[in-house]
Amino acid sequence: MDAPRTSDAAAPAATVLCLADIGFDAPAALLAGYGLTLHRVADGAPIPGSYWGAPEAGIIGTDVHARGDTPVHSMLHEAGHLIVLPVERRAAVHTDATDSVEEEDATCYLQIVLADALPGVGRDRLMADMDTWGYTFRLGSARAWFEHDADDARAWLVARALLPTGAQGRVPTEPAG
Repeated sequence: MDAPRTSDAAAPAATVLCLADIGFDAPAALLAGYGLTLHRVADGAPIPGSYWGAPEAGIIGTDVHARGDTPVHSMLHEAGHLIVLPVERRAAVHTDATDSVEEEDATCYLQIVLADALPGVGRDRLMADMDTWGYTFRLGSARAWFEHDADDARAWLVARALLPTGAQGRVPTEPAG
């Protein structure tokens, strides 16, 4: 089983891509396509709904809260938690979206795929940032998990029609058979 990510709020933000690096417009538009609203929190202010604490993103209902120093991977992860939930469950979310391993895995997979929709981000950068920040996967890295061990997460998302249209998921490294 893939372990949920671990966070080190003291991790050096300069080593991962933050929202200040890409701006808020593209992420806000991406989230709006899923019925979510990205709220910019003032620098240095507490982030509402942040499970791990600043600079990690927070979620409350259909709102994602983030600052300029919030890592892009964190914003996408928390948004992913809301996206994988049925719309009727979103309103009840405050800070902690789920205890479900399946939803956590689907969220990790989705955040990687969604990174391709953000200019200057992409899945390669996002997976490297996830590793730098301290996400843990039994195969040792986000890329290894995504490419070789995430079929269940992808199937979960496909069954619920939650992958973006045209999104390419796991790239097979050997023929099926």
